[in-house]
Amino acid sequence: MSREGILLIEDDKDILELVEYNLSKEGYQVKGVVSGEEALRIARSQLPGLILLDIMLPDLDGLEICKILKNDPKTSHIPIVMLTAKGEESDIVAGLELGADDYITKPFSIKVLIARVRTVLRRKPSVTGDDSPIRIGNMQIHPGRHEVMIDEERVDLTLTEYRILHFLARRPGWVFTRSQIVNAVRGDDYPVTDRSVDVQIAGLRKKLGPFGSHIETVRGIGYRFKE
Repeated sequence: MSREGILLIEDDKDILELVEYNLSKEGYQVKGVVSGEEALRIARSQLPGLILLDIMLPDLDGLEICKILKNDPKTSHIPIVMLTAKGEESDIVAGLELGADDYITKPFSIKVLIARVRTVLRRKPSVTGDDSPIRIGNMQIHPGRHEVMIDEERVDLTLTEYRILHFLARRPGWVFTRSQIVNAVRGDDYPVTDRSVDVQIAGLRKKLGPFGSHIETVRGIGYRFKE
């Protein structure tokens, strides 16, 4: 599947056909499936450029699929857009915390969906920028591999946690608001709350152990990374 290939996971066949048809008209190579298990197999073997993922599926829950893909180094870089009728704030936060890149609720406009797909794909290659590794003591951040190593051991981060860490670490000393962090790793149109940024930072600090202290809270503003 090419970089603009899209894997669509949706058990409502009417919606699947509608989305598949319209995205294909826009020039994307779309593969539609109704099974979570099949989706995991295709994602791992074909590495699509983007995944549109329904939450309520007949076999695997969409959130569980998101978690599996984001925790797998082979697929963690693939952007995931949740496409679901579950639009409560708690559902959105759950998707964000698992590493989803956008969240579209049903019913939705096809034009809006296409615009968001374009936005996610457009910002995908620009998230990391410079591919040079960042070294802080015994911690190394490898942009090209989306990987963080401490004492030569890989730290298991979600894609969102990695993006936040890299964004802060490549500008040590700079103070960023939560909104700036969200815009840098997601995009201006992303539906996110301050709480979800704080949750990501808390998770990062815990996983980084002693190196978590490099991420400082700046009261009333946001966060910064200190060398």
